[in-house]
Amino acid sequence: MNSESVVQPPDEISHDRGHTAGKHLPNELRYGSSSLTQATIMMVDDEGTTLDVMQAFLEEAGYQRFVLVEDSSAAMARIEEFRPDILLLDLMMPEVSGFEILQQVRAHSQLSHLPVIILTSSTDAETKLRALDYGATDFLAKPVDPSELTLRVRNTLAAKAYQNQLAYYDALTQLPNRNLFLDRLGWFLLQAERHDQNLVMLHITLQQFKRVYNVLGPQIGDQVIKQVAERIQGCIRESDMMSQGIKDHQDMTCLFRVSGEEFTVVCPRVTYPENSIKIASRIIESMKHPFDADSTMVNISPNIGIATYPTDAKDMTALIQCAVGASAQVKDIDKGGFEFYSSDLNAKSYERLKLEAELRNAIIDGGQLMLYYQPKVDVKSAQIKGVEALIRWQKPDGEFKYPDQFIPLAEETGLIKPMGDWVLKEACAQLARWQAQGVWIQVAVNISAKQFHDNTLVEFVSDTLKNHGLNPQYLTLEMTESLLMENAEQAAKTLKRLMALGVKISMDDFGTGYSSLSYLKQFPIHELKIDRSFLKDIPGNQEDQALVAAMIFLAHEFGLKVVAEGVETPEQLELLLHLECEEYQGYYFSRPVSAQDLAPMLSALHVDAKTSDEAQA
Repeated sequence: MNSESVVQPPDEISHDRGHTAGKHLPNELRYGSSSLTQATIMMVDDEGTTLDVMQAFLEEAGYQRFVLVEDSSAAMARIEEFRPDILLLDLMMPEVSGFEILQQVRAHSQLSHLPVIILTSSTDAETKLRALDYGATDFLAKPVDPSELTLRVRNTLAAKAYQNQLAYYDALTQLPNRNLFLDRLGWFLLQAERHDQNLVMLHITLQQFKRVYNVLGPQIGDQVIKQVAERIQGCIRESDMMSQGIKDHQDMTCLFRVSGEEFTVVCPRVTYPENSIKIASRIIESMKHPFDADSTMVNISPNIGIATYPTDAKDMTALIQCAVGASAQVKDIDKGGFEFYSSDLNAKSYERLKLEAELRNAIIDGGQLMLYYQPKVDVKSAQIKGVEALIRWQKPDGEFKYPDQFIPLAEETGLIKPMGDWVLKEACAQLARWQAQGVWIQVAVNISAKQFHDNTLVEFVSDTLKNHGLNPQYLTLEMTESLLMENAEQAAKTLKRLMALGVKISMDDFGTGYSSLSYLKQFPIHELKIDRSFLKDIPGNQEDQALVAAMIFLAHEFGLKVVAEGVETPEQLELLLHLECEEYQGYYFSRPVSAQDLAPMLSALHVDAKTSDEAQA
């Protein structure tokens, strides 16, 4: 057994004795909760067998979270890091005794109320009196009786949960109060500093609430506050708390009632602080509708101040001051709003909101969006075999925006699905126009993750094909490798349903994800597209050549066509010809162009007639 180990629930990690510390957020038990078995139990004992036996007894009683420490010299560090709900502590240990650890716990400002059950084989009254004098909560005699162990642990945790409810939770809203806010914020800041991460705090002030309370009375005021808390809670999503891969989000306390008319939201790990405007915008939108308190309609608007660590402040006190100060700077007191403490983030946030509104209008209007088409060219004959539809956006003022300037925003805001639906419809409409002109080529359309995981995708594709009278074999749907790997089993089912419609399936960006060979066999696909990153240095790089050669060979073994992306030089094309790659895309042949500019290419290259293409199909 290692000197320390951490055991957490099966849905988080396996019961690995060597799991590294630091990923578990301390859990604040609540009175009346059915989750006492979710408590974090730390056991410190230099006898590994004793730790194993006690863990086994407690697991039988339903407890799941354990921090086991065999090296007593590491005990205080582990206690500070994991902040357990209860500590089972042996007294007689080498290096550091249980008495010393108990004294340090009771002297610690944030651990002084931690329940400590002493484990001892001593029957000496003086030893027990000394432990009680140092602040022991209870005693357990060694060897430990399983029934007595579970009883003492349960009763101690229940008492702690009741005390927590009184000390750390607001009686009206049941939200964590200012005491727990300060405790949690300190822990979050410690983790952010340790892992070099950003932390965002939103301070929410209800400017009109005091007037409501004074005019309408405490009963109406209490009802309004409860409804406000519910609406704010509904605006905080799991994804807001998990930007950097937090797993233990069920324990993630992030909304606090810090005073009568003030709330605080803490986002402990975020990649881009300006993304917190999504939460602020949701909160403002949720409060636009009046609150109904005993048929009395009350209007409340939030003023939200946003501050970030470490950009705006390096410590807890300064961070709180920055967020409170920013909330006071909200200009429209009656309508509410939000302000960043940082002027740079304010500018970014307003620019982002403006761009989101413009993009939303562009999708609804449709007139600003357009499709460009990049040819997919036969490596041997240099004939165009198909095109890939790529979206562009030209704003009313004439500004032209490329996908990397607005696609990430569309993905963040959920606009990617209506945008993707527009692309599919428009591409099919263009395909119908080309076929009416006697041009029979493949048209490839990119499918986003949002579209792919929507239950209506297959029906939408089918309806679109029927509405334009298209033969499905001329439509190719491109999905990235990483998209398909998110849920491989479900992805395979969706791909089979799409294939049943008659469309072609392409795996885009092949080689950049984590697919295994077994999935190439499992997924019903027709072609692989080799990502441009593998072609960039291929003429002079033997390793890249070998890698691309292996990809092409592998695809052919599975009966798949290969398309190479990003071909820009004749040397790249010559190598693809040698490796028997079927098609390519890239600036060497053509940049993406409008349908109008593509027309001469199609005519000049004598695109195969329908009968020829059908014969190949």
